[in-house]
Amino acid sequence: MILKRTGKILHGIGAYCLFMVKVVSATRESLRNTEIIFRQMVRLGVNSTPVVMLASVFAGTVLTLQTGYQLANTFLPADTLGAVVVPTLILEMAALTPGLVLASRIGASIAAELGTMKVTEQVDALEAMGLNSVAYLVIPRIAAGAVMFPCMYVASALLSVWAGAFSADFMGFSSMDTFLLGARTWFNPADAYYGLAKSAAFGFVITSISCWKGLHTRGGADGVGRAATEAVVLSCLNILIADFVLAEVLL
Repeated sequence: MILKRTGKILHGIGAYCLFMVKVVSATRESLRNTEIIFRQMVRLGVNSTPVVMLASVFAGTVLTLQTGYQLANTFLPADTLGAVVVPTLILEMAALTPGLVLASRIGASIAAELGTMKVTEQVDALEAMGLNSVAYLVIPRIAAGAVMFPCMYVASALLSVWAGAFSADFMGFSSMDTFLLGARTWFNPADAYYGLAKSAAFGFVITSISCWKGLHTRGGADGVGRAATEAVVLSCLNILIADFVLAEVLL
């Protein structure tokens, strides 16, 4: 049983690597599809902004309240709350929280869309017309994810910090000015660059895995549902792995 499961995992890794080889080889051809890339940027990024912003507000609020509760009975300076919360948001929560949310929203959407095209032979029709399905369907989505995720990270970081400062003032842990003073005092620009790199990696992981699962869908409507589910699960799992690897390498 263990050997069978291990073999299945290794087979999946090999299939994904071969898929990425096709993606790399079709990159030059996909440069002609700039209109499609911009359309995907709007779809994956702009249309996902409301849910990302909502998740960011709650991430900043909850982290501030929990940290304020832990520091309430200590003798640390009042600006310690901002000095602790803001780096955590910038380094981790502003990238990971939107990543997990978008893995569910975008991952399922891409896998279901491409999976439906695959089982209804629309992908085969594109190939019959002389179009490279990878350059036309996959690379614009991966490029859009790699570009728009850092943009959403910036918006998420700003909004979550503001939400944290507001909740700290509202709950009486510290004033907004004191919270932001601690944030500015201990702010390290390298943390923001790390967050940008991590969010771009998350965008690549989510879109590439979802496209891979979508274009390898088999079995009709049941297969489409299975591909969407697997895309979400694998995307969430792999962004956690990428989070650990990038933290080990870049920090």
